[in-house]
Amino acid sequence: DTSGFSKIFPGITPHILTLGAFFWVPFLREYVMSSGACSVSQASMDFLLTHRGKGNMLIVVVGGLAECSYSLPGSTTLFLKKRTGFVRVALHHGVPLIPAYAFGETDLYNQHIFTPGGLVNRFQKWVQRMIHIYPCAFYGRGLTENSWGFLPFARPVTTVVGKPLPLPKIENPSEETVARYHALYIDALRQLFDQHKTKYGCSETQKLLFL
Repeated sequence: DTSGFSKIFPGITPHILTLGAFFWVPFLREYVMSSGACSVSQASMDFLLTHRGKGNMLIVVVGGLAECSYSLPGSTTLFLKKRTGFVRVALHHGVPLIPAYAFGETDLYNQHIFTPGGLVNRFQKWVQRMIHIYPCAFYGRGLTENSWGFLPFARPVTTVVGKPLPLPKIENPSEETVARYHALYIDALRQLFDQHKTKYGCSETQKLLFL
């Protein structure tokens, strides 16, 4: 709770949802579980929203692995256009969607982008298909200043949170209903970004790009 979450959202218990493949790897699994993270599977989300009482907030990085290759300093690209599953789950349980964006998050590491379609890039995509983990060629800083390593750069990250988007409870929402609320969520996220971008290092002309 170093970010002061409990003071800003009293009575709310956050649950970070992450890739299920992380729970297959010894030691990594224990580390992830010790942080309180859960699998991003629908079964996990259904359990947290029905068997843990009220006041639970599910934190989903919707872009997932597909977004990793766009994570570069200065990048404001989100892989979201075809990700509608989280909207369907929210409608099924009748819980609101809360838009949030972390300014500076993509500045924590540098990443080498290999030529699209090249040998290394094809290998990355093959690994992603096989074990659902994208092997990024990233680097940060070391233990001493100006050294190379895997620690994140000491750069500020500011998370802004928008107003909840209320959703009706629909046990089996239609594709049209899911698409409508998905579009409303994207619009709310874009407005949130535009409202705060100049405060946290982005130019007035910078846009939030959805893929």
